[in-house]
Amino acid sequence: MDRVALRGLKARGHHGVFPKEREEGQTFIVDLVLGLDTRPAAADDDLAKTVHYGVVAEEVVAVVEGDPVDLIETLAERIAQVCLKHDPVEEVEVVVHKPDAPITVPFDDVTITITRSRV
Repeated sequence: MDRVALRGLKARGHHGVFPKEREEGQTFIVDLVLGLDTRPAAADDDLAKTVHYGVVAEEVVAVVEGDPVDLIETLAERIAQVCLKHDPVEEVEVVVHKPDAPITVPFDDVTITITRSRV
């Protein structure tokens, strides 16, 4: 299976369990790896036979900017389902970064990584 990766998609969302997170929002960063067969698109040099990563990027940002959820696990699942709606995409790995998570000790990042496929 071939891979198309999008790294560092940034959007402001209002996700989290604390009122401050819901009210003020924060930046979330999303990395995606889309698994698909790119041979048909490559053979015909045809965008319609692959996944349009620009469209996927816009849809993912819309999910992050959309309805708030408590958990980044839920956010990652919603993102995965949006990606799998594209016919060529057979599987997706989603990493959601929450670099401004409300943690009381020094840290670099908090992430959730999920992999989903058509089954």
